[in-house]
Amino acid sequence: MAAAAVAGSLTAHDRRILTALNTGASSLSFVGSGFIVLCYCLFKELRKFSFKLVFFLALSDMLCSFFSIVGDPSKGFFCSAQGYSTHFFCVASFLWTTTIAFTLHRTVVQHKTDVEDLEAMFHLYVWGTSLVVTVVRSFGNDHRHLGVWCWTQTGRTGKAVHFITFYAPLWGAILYNGFTYFQVIRMLNNATRVAVGMSDRAYQFDMKALNRWGYYPLILIGSWAFGTINRIHDFIEPGHKIFWLTFLDVGTAALMGLFNSIAYGLNSSVRRAIHERLDLFWPDKFRKWLPNSSKVRNQQQESELVSLKVEDQQ
Repeated sequence: MAAAAVAGSLTAHDRRILTALNTGASSLSFVGSGFIVLCYCLFKELRKFSFKLVFFLALSDMLCSFFSIVGDPSKGFFCSAQGYSTHFFCVASFLWTTTIAFTLHRTVVQHKTDVEDLEAMFHLYVWGTSLVVTVVRSFGNDHRHLGVWCWTQTGRTGKAVHFITFYAPLWGAILYNGFTYFQVIRMLNNATRVAVGMSDRAYQFDMKALNRWGYYPLILIGSWAFGTINRIHDFIEPGHKIFWLTFLDVGTAALMGLFNSIAYGLNSSVRRAIHERLDLFWPDKFRKWLPNSSKVRNQQQESELVSLKVEDQQ
């Protein structure tokens, strides 16, 4: 996605470096996201509504990474497929993070239990919005491919449309997620302080997990901050590319899927499911290399999306 608009004034050597960077980073994201998708398919205990949202997030990241790798500018069909598909699934990825934030807020702050009834609306919102902005992005674009990337915006109109259809909703999602997680964490902090005062352990929460929620919006910021700066710079000075900024743009954007798979996907429920399978099939002579199984089973559940302790309050 980021690589699609950065090849303008770079040398052939620079483009080869960026191509390798994009392929390597996208491959890591593809593997990380694919691992979460595989866990969801293999482990029935993970097929709960909250983790289903993580599954669709990982699926979007996996397909976004896949199309970032396979685009072929020498063939018109594959070039178009890369441009449209990468844009579609990257938008879908950050939109799924807003559904996760919305679900947490509705469950924790509003004490609603109807989030599963909203699944159809979530799909309509994510896939429908992604389709609309992808179609709109085709307006005003000069369809060319420079070097190794497809669907490069060479005109100011195309660049403006690109910014409006991708970066504007992206930063809207970042602001929404940040505000939502702030409200969720603040409420649970207040509930924890009350529980501590009452010595009621049933209402105490894992503060480590709560603090980790605060970092979720930073994933999108870290993945797309350099890309946003690069787009703005390219709009102001279209004939002057900064290689180091482009390098950071391509690298961080391509790693978004890996960051999401670690933050959202590798929670305590996934780790426990993996450990239980290893504990079941691992040869006895190698079991000493595994973590203490009883410790894993008895450790306190993290306040993850799969098992919110807030449900005990309802």
